[in-house]
Amino acid sequence: MAMKVAEPAPKPTTSMKAPAKKAAAKKSASPKSPRTDTPPAAGAAKKATDPKPRLRAVTDEDAAAAAAAAAEEAARRTRTAGAAPLSAGIPLDEIVIALIQGAQRVLGTDWESRVATLLATVRQRLSGNYEVDEFGFDPQIAEVLVSAIEPLAEKWFRLEVRGIENIPEDGGALLVANHSGTVPIDGMITGYAVKKYAGRNLRPLGADLVFSLPLVGQVARKVGATLACQEDAERLLTSGELAGVWPEGFKGIGKPFAERYKLQRFGRGGFVSAAMRAQVPIVPVSIVGAEEIYPLVGNVPSLARLLGLPYLPITPFFPLLGPLGMVPLPSKWIIEFGEPVRTDAYEPEAADDPMLLFNVTDQVRETIQQTLYKLLVDRGNAFF
Repeated sequence: MAMKVAEPAPKPTTSMKAPAKKAAAKKSASPKSPRTDTPPAAGAAKKATDPKPRLRAVTDEDAAAAAAAAAEEAARRTRTAGAAPLSAGIPLDEIVIALIQGAQRVLGTDWESRVATLLATVRQRLSGNYEVDEFGFDPQIAEVLVSAIEPLAEKWFRLEVRGIENIPEDGGALLVANHSGTVPIDGMITGYAVKKYAGRNLRPLGADLVFSLPLVGQVARKVGATLACQEDAERLLTSGELAGVWPEGFKGIGKPFAERYKLQRFGRGGFVSAAMRAQVPIVPVSIVGAEEIYPLVGNVPSLARLLGLPYLPITPFFPLLGPLGMVPLPSKWIIEFGEPVRTDAYEPEAADDPMLLFNVTDQVRETIQQTLYKLLVDRGNAFF
């Protein structure tokens, strides 16, 4: 009887395992399983929104450090408030320092005493405690004018003064100078130089037009000017004053730039006659620098006659630039006071001799002209 042998069971194939893997993957993706790949940002946000913040104990050292930091911050804010910026973020203390430095540069290191003197003068004038002489000269106004001109003379024009020892320390004398500049600033600068370096007041002799102009005439009288006539000149000189005259007049200040430093006619010698009658020396004064401040390149004579002026100047900057064209150019100035010409060697009656007056006048004019040529060589460039 034949027996049957049982065959071994077949091995499971890969197709039979697929359902099991899918089930495992489905199980791992189930929402019930915890997530282990949470992003750090999400964890931080969750921690930040946690309604239960963690607390820690604060020690005494931490409290003291926090109090010190708060006090330092309060002090810093107080200092910042005291130097609050006014404009463009500039602190107030820096603005004050800049103003003080500017005052020192313009007025000098003694600017505080200058300001104090000015305030004292204003207070004294308000009280009416001041005097003027018979010509209307007010010494206090003259002092204020000298202080106002000093920055212009020393900083802008870089004034150099020579021969100041030729000005007499006392007694009368007549200063005779060349005239130029389109606007007669040279008279003011000469008066400043005499007061600053010789310690005396210069009494200018001005033309009629100066005293007929509104406000200008009153100011001219206050600073010591008087009419350029024989009588006033002799009264000043005989009383021991320093008088100043510019014999070229309007022909000097109104000459074209092409004729600069060429002296015009000195008149008929009236200033020599006044000096001889008063028996005082004549001091020739040569001024270099005024010719370049307003270079005269043109004139409008018809309009000048209509306005009652000797000339109506046209410069490279005026009237093209309007008021800005009236700012003088920063030329370098040299003023030299020459050796005095003595007149006491002549009798006072010699002033009636026209030939003698002509010779002395020509001598003074030639001295000034030759000195001008020498100073031009010494100065070199007019602006540098």
